[in-house]
Amino acid sequence: MADTERDPRPEPIAYDGPPDYRVVGRHGVYPETSHDEIARFNFLAQMNRHLSTKVMPGVAEAFEARIEPKRKTPYTTRHQVRKDLTKDPMFQWWSAMRRATMETRQQAGRWVTLRQAEALNEKVRELTEDDPRLVLDPDFKQPRSTDAIDHHCMPGSYHTELVPGDITGPANYDAGIFATTGGMLGRFNDGGGIAVAQWVQQNLPDFKPKRILDIGAGLGHNVLPIAQAFPDAEVIAVDAGAPMLRYGLARAKSMGIENVTFIQGDVSNLKDMFEDESFDWVQSTMFLHETSYKTMPMIFAETQRLLKPGGIVLHVEQPQYSDEMPLFEQAMRDWDAFYNNEPFWTKMHEVDLDAWMEKAGFSKDSLIHGGVAAVVDPEVFPEAAEDTEQEDYGRKAAWHVVGARKEG
Repeated sequence: MADTERDPRPEPIAYDGPPDYRVVGRHGVYPETSHDEIARFNFLAQMNRHLSTKVMPGVAEAFEARIEPKRKTPYTTRHQVRKDLTKDPMFQWWSAMRRATMETRQQAGRWVTLRQAEALNEKVRELTEDDPRLVLDPDFKQPRSTDAIDHHCMPGSYHTELVPGDITGPANYDAGIFATTGGMLGRFNDGGGIAVAQWVQQNLPDFKPKRILDIGAGLGHNVLPIAQAFPDAEVIAVDAGAPMLRYGLARAKSMGIENVTFIQGDVSNLKDMFEDESFDWVQSTMFLHETSYKTMPMIFAETQRLLKPGGIVLHVEQPQYSDEMPLFEQAMRDWDAFYNNEPFWTKMHEVDLDAWMEKAGFSKDSLIHGGVAAVVDPEVFPEAAEDTEQEDYGRKAAWHVVGARKEG
């Protein structure tokens, strides 16, 4: 080609979006997905990414350019900021689209699981029937924090059973969270659990737990990596939802993880289930914001009771609101409380967790602080392994760790 000639082909554009849904990890009870269902999940992942990286910055620009300047007195609370944001068309557009993608994601997952419900339920039944590692209570009464709310727009929340032995709820959760996060939790949606296990191994190298309790375990995607990292430990996962526990055990067995028992219970009161000082490690991962102001101190007190001397408790959550966090960021993070069926989200993130830990019986000197980010396969999603420039105020897979070591 002569120097004066130009190559008519355009320069290739680097792709920085979510990975294709077809790279998800498919364990033995993962729902099957058709071409159209995969396309739907891919669209939702792309939309979520677009909203966080392209549209949300416009909300910040609108706040700085026209919302805050109209304010006659300085903002003193995040609630004042939120109320003004709700009057602006840019926030209204972003918020409406974000809510719509969550509702659509839930319906997309339901379509996938309900069309194959009988096959999925039977597959899980075959894996879990008569297995002593699944302990359900037919007389269990759901806590109000789960019974009254369809968390993050999930119909029936974590506990509803459409038929006896139903697991379509957790199958929906498992199949669709990849679209919500754009793959940021990894192929098996377990990047948070992997990060916790690695954090413990790196920061507490001499810690060799023999008995581990995971509270608010859900379908087990966060506890299974812990069980894999500590294969000699007995791991117990407690949750209020029977469908989650059934699916969790079947998921674990299909992945070859045999050291986890799934038990139905109310984590704010485990006195009839476990003796004092019976665990080396108590863990919760993105669970506290789905409890309540009344029960969270009870949960902290239970963890203190259950730990052996020298044992640790770790709670992994989104960062707490603080004086250092801008009020705009606090208001944006509050979105989940008002529009994503997470009512305790806003109050939980203003609580002084250190003070509550001390009130539960942990000494100030024993408190543990840190941070973790989801561990993902960089070959699947290279950008997810690094800190991205745009914070999605609640969706980013990076969390704070607060905990304590029990003295004695």
